[in-house]
Amino acid sequence: MQKVIKNQEITNDSWTLLKEVSAIDVLKKAPEECLIVPLEVWNQHHNELENYFNEIAIWLDSSESVNDINYELDKFSLIALNFPVFSDGRSYTNARELRQRLDYTGEIRAIGDVLRDQIFYMSRCGFNSFSIRYDQDPQACLQ
Repeated sequence: MQKVIKNQEITNDSWTLLKEVSAIDVLKKAPEECLIVPLEVWNQHHNELENYFNEIAIWLDSSESVNDINYELDKFSLIALNFPVFSDGRSYTNARELRQRLDYTGEIRAIGDVLRDQIFYMSRCGFNSFSIRYDQDPQACLQ
C-alpha cells in the first residue's frame, strides 16, 4: 500500500488514483474502493459514480480551475491537485483558492511530481496531504 503524508504524519493511502479511465465500467468493478477520478470523468459520469461509490474524490490538472467545481465542493472530502512537473505552480493557486475564497475544509492533496523541497510551500497554500514522487523519502520530507 502506498504511503502519503497527511497532516504531518506518514500514513497508508486508502485512496486509489485513477489517472486514465476509458469507460465507467472500469469504475463499477470496485465499488468498495475510495477513488480519486479526473474532473472530466466526474463531469461525464457523476450520477453513476455517486450511485456506486461511497467515497469519490476528484483531481484537477494544473490547467483546470477550482471554479469548475465550486458548486459541488461539499460532495468531496478530498480534492487532489496535480503537479505534472515540479516547475508548474498553477496548483498552488488552486489550493489557495479552495482554502481562502471557497472555504474548503476537506483534504487537499498534492499529486504528481511532488518533491521534498515543495512541501513547505504547498502547506502554506493550503495543502494538507502529499502523495510524493516515488523517489522521495517520506521521512526526509517530514523533516
